[in-house]
Amino acid sequence: MNLKPDITWTDFEKIDIRCGTIIAVSDFEKARNPSYQLEIDFGDLGIRKSSAQITTLYRKEELIGKQILAVVNFPKKQIANFFSECLVLGLYGEDKNDVTLLTPSLPTKNGMQVG
Repeated sequence: MNLKPDITWTDFEKIDIRCGTIIAVSDFEKARNPSYQLEIDFGDLGIRKSSAQITTLYRKEELIGKQILAVVNFPKKQIANFFSECLVLGLYGEDKNDVTLLTPSLPTKNGMQVG
């Protein structure tokens, strides 16, 4: 396993990771790799959309109401005809198709910041 280069505390402070609750999920037909389109409620930050390649481990129905962690301060990224407004965080499995979402261990207020 290759370790990435060291970063400074200042580098880490630039990343805004927040807790949000998935409120809507749909298939992303135009994505190159099997993906879902997610709508995530981040409380006072509002609702943001994201594309996530999590179809091998999660069914759409079980994602509704699930709290996740996401980076919310990336610029929007266009993927096909969809604009992703945050980066949902997960852990890669052995073959990189099995992505396990990062979630808080207890219910958390939407918008709470990782620090």
